[in-house]
Amino acid sequence: MTPAAAAGGMFGPPQTSSRESGGLNTAIGYWYHEDTYKNDTNHQIRQHHVYSQVSYGSNNIWEIYGRIGVSDLKIFDVSKSTHILTATIKDHFEENWKFVGTLGAKGFFPVNSIFGIGAFIQTGCSFSNYTDNLVGIYRSTPFTDDLKVKNLWNVNFGIGAQVTVPYGIKLYAGPFVYYAEADAQLASGIPGIQSGDQRIILKNKSIAGGYFGVDVPLAKGFRLNIEGQYTDRFSIGSAITYTY
Repeated sequence: MTPAAAAGGMFGPPQTSSRESGGLNTAIGYWYHEDTYKNDTNHQIRQHHVYSQVSYGSNNIWEIYGRIGVSDLKIFDVSKSTHILTATIKDHFEENWKFVGTLGAKGFFPVNSIFGIGAFIQTGCSFSNYTDNLVGIYRSTPFTDDLKVKNLWNVNFGIGAQVTVPYGIKLYAGPFVYYAEADAQLASGIPGIQSGDQRIILKNKSIAGGYFGVDVPLAKGFRLNIEGQYTDRFSIGSAITYTY
């Protein structure tokens, strides 16, 4: 049984969105996340993440930010049995919206007015557990059990290069490394799946990936950010930012 850590979300352009003299900016965003996690076998996970963000930065060099949002969780083929007398009817784990949070910081070095490089660190976690019913048959007897996914967290570190093209559009890309972990446990336990007192730790299959995006100025103070990430699978999202 393999859960996934809460979706970390977008990293954003290396250059800060705050005013050069210092100040706040806020954002609302959506993130579609896919990845592969493993214990004994591999499992695809999928999340939809909606969030709001507040940031503070200065000098076009540094920025810190925090996010609060909600995210669902779907894990494919999570309950396949290894026991000949156990058959599961419901193979996918699925739970609706739970509160998640993210903290991050970034730094940027402008080489010139067009090109610059930066780095970031970002961590995310879920504030509550995900729970779904496991349904099947053991020795010709139907059963249900609660599968709980808890202690979801992740940490990401990356570097990026940014180019500013005409009309103030920022193009950026770079590599990152990450670690994600979560626990899974059944309320009681089913032969061939998991014993009730067994705690399983799940981790991300891939340890590195790449990200790329575009940041476009809109009306005064507003910007549109679109970003893609690739680890073992592809994720994509967008956000609207307003600088005060």
